[in-house]
Amino acid sequence: MDPLLKCLIETVGSSAQVLSTKKELAPYLRGTEGFDKLANKKRHLFAVIQPNNTQIIDDIVSLANTLSLKNNSSFVLYPICSGRNWGYNTSQPAAIIPHAVILDLSTLSHIKLNKSLGLVTIEPGVTQAQLSQFLIAAGDEFMVPVTGAGPDCAIMSNALERGYGITPNQEHFSAVTALKGIWGNGTSYRSAVNELDQSGTDLVDKTFKWGIGPYMDGLFTQSNFGIVTEMTLRLAYRRKGFIAFFIQVKSDDQLEAVVPLIHQTLRDYEGIVGSINLMDKRRVISMFADNPNGPDAHITLSDENIVAATEKMDTPAWTLVGSLYGTEAIVNTAKKEIIQIFKQTPCKMLFSDSLLIKLGDKLLNKLPHFVINLSSALSIAKAQIHSFNKGKEIMLGRPNPVALKLAYWRNKNTMVAHSLSNDAPLSPGKDGCGLLWYAPLVPMNTVAMRKYVNFIREICPKHNIEPFITFTNLRYDCIDSTIPIVFDLSNPKAVSDAHDCLKELVNEGLKLGFVPYRLNIDQQHWLLDGTTPFWRVVDQLKSVLDPNDIISRGRYNPKERILLEVNKLTS
Repeated sequence: MDPLLKCLIETVGSSAQVLSTKKELAPYLRGTEGFDKLANKKRHLFAVIQPNNTQIIDDIVSLANTLSLKNNSSFVLYPICSGRNWGYNTSQPAAIIPHAVILDLSTLSHIKLNKSLGLVTIEPGVTQAQLSQFLIAAGDEFMVPVTGAGPDCAIMSNALERGYGITPNQEHFSAVTALKGIWGNGTSYRSAVNELDQSGTDLVDKTFKWGIGPYMDGLFTQSNFGIVTEMTLRLAYRRKGFIAFFIQVKSDDQLEAVVPLIHQTLRDYEGIVGSINLMDKRRVISMFADNPNGPDAHITLSDENIVAATEKMDTPAWTLVGSLYGTEAIVNTAKKEIIQIFKQTPCKMLFSDSLLIKLGDKLLNKLPHFVINLSSALSIAKAQIHSFNKGKEIMLGRPNPVALKLAYWRNKNTMVAHSLSNDAPLSPGKDGCGLLWYAPLVPMNTVAMRKYVNFIREICPKHNIEPFITFTNLRYDCIDSTIPIVFDLSNPKAVSDAHDCLKELVNEGLKLGFVPYRLNIDQQHWLLDGTTPFWRVVDQLKSVLDPNDIISRGRYNPKERILLEVNKLTS
């Protein structure tokens, strides 16, 4: 047995499982990004450790520090919560090194709820589905901070990546009130409030996010300084009043007219209206139809495809999706006022409480499958109402895989993913989907947004990538756009084109003021500049908090990237 492997097994004992065979490691190297198909980008794993408790993590970190100066037995830890970080790295390590060890925290799934205060404390492995089931069993008073990544994705990792959703607590790290963890140097972490509290409880710490002194919880986000072992989040209460709204804008030229109305709605109804998604025609088509060119075709939709799909499904140029939360009286009043706001431009408005939606849903559910299958109009209506209902569930904090089906647009399993009756878990990594993300921040003004739309529609087709556009309006002054780069992972040309597309989008977008808020592990290596003041300070922090560089080497630290390249050349 390899001496390092033997040392790992002896250190963790019965407190963790150590995986090391090729078959055991293979699932952790699967991803949607296609890194392994690019030159010199193939990741390697030495082992995977699955702890049974958080206490053993201290021993594992201690061992990594002890062995850090021994070339033949040093190893680097890559913590993951669920390993389903689709499009950014999935579960793959950020660097190509000999002894990369994944610390798989998915086995740690303890949940504790303070029902009176709406605070939930979780371990790293808690998924959206697990938290949903737990909260339902506890009385169903709270909403899960869901994302479109699917029910099997972890809550903690999304918050640490500064992810967001469409429920009232849109920005998920903003809802985090307390953390516990361990820095790479082996020092345990808890806040100054927690350290001062002599009551025997940590309730005060969990209710006040900012603590005393420098705010250090944030150092655990988008970084490689340490490992979070516990997180407390403030949950959104399930309101008595809720209405989802869908506003359809027929003409692409109306973008300039509708953006100020979104701004007004988010500004005037802050706290009542959740975030609003604005999706273009192609993105909506991908939700209801299979790829007309075939799942493995490496071409974009033609004008004829778009016209046919538009006529068949009555697809608008732009679709707004949002939600209202509050008391029934407040929600009903806000609905009436929002109707008046959007009457300023030609559009079609649908609300989840409308009689049309309710009757259509009941009718289609009563019709036999064979009757629906005989009519394309009924089949499309069924698909649309199904997606409408699934989208509404997400707005209510109930996780489901409806948004995840996008990853299958250019995958041979597309038919499975788009099945109306199939809500089984989807796994883009396991199913061989190709997916990357371009996620820039865009100024919320009509000039910048139109420039951005034209930019995406120009660059993506050059690389045979479908220009799916979504704007997520988190605040009335803040927009993030998510562009899914969906490709056939089995086609080397498609993989190369996808990465070239992402690189051009990033490089050219920066010149126009479109700056990504989140980067995949490959982008972090070629985009971030370790010589700038910001990243020099990050490196200084790393040298103190993780002096032996044992946590997630190569992740959000361009100085490490330079060192990795030097080591590669000299090895």
